[in-house]
Amino acid sequence: MSIIGNILWFILGGFLIALYYAFFGLLMCITIVGIPFGIQLFKLAGLALCPFGRDVEVMSDSGCLQVGFNIIWILTGWWEVAVFHLTMAVLCAITIIGIPFAKAHWRLLKMSFLPFGSTRA
Repeated sequence: MSIIGNILWFILGGFLIALYYAFFGLLMCITIVGIPFGIQLFKLAGLALCPFGRDVEVMSDSGCLQVGFNIIWILTGWWEVAVFHLTMAVLCAITIIGIPFAKAHWRLLKMSFLPFGSTRA
């Protein structure tokens, strides 16, 4: 099921989401200060390419540096991406066929809101 889901996800827009994350990850890596944020965007791009068969774990015992970076992440406007994934999850959950895609957007929502301290499992 995860192979079929990943293929459908890729065709129906997952490639565009991953391309968006990878492009902005490259832009963030131009400066030394932006490299930690670019790395998080590359993690999001990898998850956006094939979200089925994976899960996101948010570590609760993250240090103060990760908390600080998450605050900067939210204050610089990346929370809008999380709102996008929330909106898409709600829209996909309207139909029975879209529920797996809603779950995939929910995984991306968890990682896109607090990327520092989140891992793909």
